[in-house]
Amino acid sequence: MAARPKLLNDPVYGFIQLRHADFTEVMDHPWVQRLRRISQLGLSHLVYPGAVHNRFHHAIGALFLMQEALDSLREKGVVITEEEYRGACFAILLHDVGHGPFSHALEHSIVRGVHHEEISTLIMNELNAQFHGKLDVAIEIFNNHHPKGFLHDLVSSQLDMDRMDYLRRDSFFTGVSEGMISSERIIRMLNVHEGRLVVEEKGIYSIEKFIISRRLMYWQVYLHKTVLAAEWMMMRILERAGELARRGEEVWSTPALAPFLNEDLDRARFLADADVLASFCALDDNDLICCIKAWQGHGDPVLSRMCRGLIDRRLFKIELRNEPFDQDDIAERLEAVSLAYGLSMEEASFFVLHDRIDNRAYSTASNGITMLYKDGSVRDVAAASDHLNLSTLSMTVERHFLAYPKEIPPRPQALKG
Repeated sequence: MAARPKLLNDPVYGFIQLRHADFTEVMDHPWVQRLRRISQLGLSHLVYPGAVHNRFHHAIGALFLMQEALDSLREKGVVITEEEYRGACFAILLHDVGHGPFSHALEHSIVRGVHHEEISTLIMNELNAQFHGKLDVAIEIFNNHHPKGFLHDLVSSQLDMDRMDYLRRDSFFTGVSEGMISSERIIRMLNVHEGRLVVEEKGIYSIEKFIISRRLMYWQVYLHKTVLAAEWMMMRILERAGELARRGEEVWSTPALAPFLNEDLDRARFLADADVLASFCALDDNDLICCIKAWQGHGDPVLSRMCRGLIDRRLFKIELRNEPFDQDDIAERLEAVSLAYGLSMEEASFFVLHDRIDNRAYSTASNGITMLYKDGSVRDVAAASDHLNLSTLSMTVERHFLAYPKEIPPRPQALKG
């Protein structure tokens, strides 16, 4: 019996009608249902208690916006075949299917050098085989190989349905009102010019707010310093567990996580080994939380202490500044941790985190947002805006951080500041 179209009730958009039964069929696949168990905002709930929504919520919301955008473009005379319509919807539905637990934890720790978009492509190819070629057009659109480039722009660009949904959704669940964009108006202002997605000139103020909202949401939510500390703690926990396991020490884990702890999986192996992909698709947030809870009692003082800190929300103190921390700053923290915990300098390095973060709300380099004027001319939104100088928002703001346990006495320099 053929699957029937569904009506879903979404907290952000209200009732969502899935226009084709095929959407439900793909959505019900276990690898897609897994997104219900992948947090949309990683560990942000440790700062914003309401931020407990998941990647499945986001996929449904992005699919809804894609349907709305395609319908609006069709009303304006843009030719979109039924095959292309379904393909674009499948592409946005599956755009995040390659995310690992807590969205980026594995991507930056145990499995290095493999971006989630590459994993999404691998999964889409495997699903396509299982669905007998149903995702052919979706894969073309996702990888920007389809002749109608505007379809890819709707999936992945600086004004795609992905960004439009996550800004509104993350704003809703965190309570950070700065992310509330006018997605309905933006969608109604979309058009196609010379095969690419553009925005009609009367939508410029909505686009300005979209770009500003993105900048503010990055500082207030995605790059919040406490969230940053928690996520880096989780990454270091996974690194330590993997290091111990590959050294031959006993490290309990769920069956899904075991291959990623016990083997040093490089990018080539990940992309070529179907068994590794299957193991990845069995992983979700529950595996990591289960293991981290169990590792609180592990004999290794580094692993157990960090796990207890994360589970009990005793998160690292984090210092942010515009210039890099010098080696003396880092060495002083390492010595302080080593002395306080009775650890070697190598072991202490797991408790001293330092790196940089970037925030760039808009880029004119590629896939920029193009405004379409009534006379047929086009301009980049940064040049078109006369209400606000958006060129400043296209600049990358770089911050450097140094994080360490709160119980470690502060640095002398920090005290002076």
